[in-house]
Amino acid sequence: MTRLRNYFLTGFIVTAPLAITAYLAWSFVGWVDSWVKPYIPARYNPDTYLPFAVPGFGLIVAMVLITLVGFLTANFIGRTVVSYGEYLLGRMPFVRNIYRGLKQILETVLSQRADTFKKVGLIEYPRKGLWALVFIATDTEGEVQHRLDDDVGHTVAVFLPTTPNPTSGFLLFVPKAHIVELDMTVEEGAKLVISAGLVSPEYEARTQALAEEALAERALARSE
Repeated sequence: MTRLRNYFLTGFIVTAPLAITAYLAWSFVGWVDSWVKPYIPARYNPDTYLPFAVPGFGLIVAMVLITLVGFLTANFIGRTVVSYGEYLLGRMPFVRNIYRGLKQILETVLSQRADTFKKVGLIEYPRKGLWALVFIATDTEGEVQHRLDDDVGHTVAVFLPTTPNPTSGFLLFVPKAHIVELDMTVEEGAKLVISAGLVSPEYEARTQALAEEALAERALARSE
């Protein structure tokens, strides 16, 4: 019975992530198809000619349309149309705030130049003696830094995730001197948060590997 239980747990650990990943991917494809397929003309929809639905066709059409919009926006006429559309949205009191906020967030997240969430750190939260894992975003700028500069000096914007859902959390502005930066990656930090501390990165093995690499580089430099 002990062996059967161990076999079951091993199989569950292997299959559960695969099943959850497949379910989420399939749900996303179905969600996109439900939005896009109703707008595809019947003559171009393969579901019209086949006795079964073709999953993912709506996703492919959506990707092609998004790429086409990006291509058209890159030229002068496209930029003019987009600027005029943004001007019209800017005249709408409620819609303009939502549009500008979403656009700024997407531009920051998708920009290749952004340094968003490239480091993981520790801060004392919610009180001294208790430490919380945070994702370091960027240096504080604008009015927030101007107001805090005289009292606390240079601050950093960090994201404090909640467990086990790291997509929600708190935005904190912390003095840079109060942040303990870690060597783990953002992915490893997310795993640590999701698992509630059960899945910890292999720090000792990585430190030893880095030390061995440093020794090898020094030996190579001496030989040269």
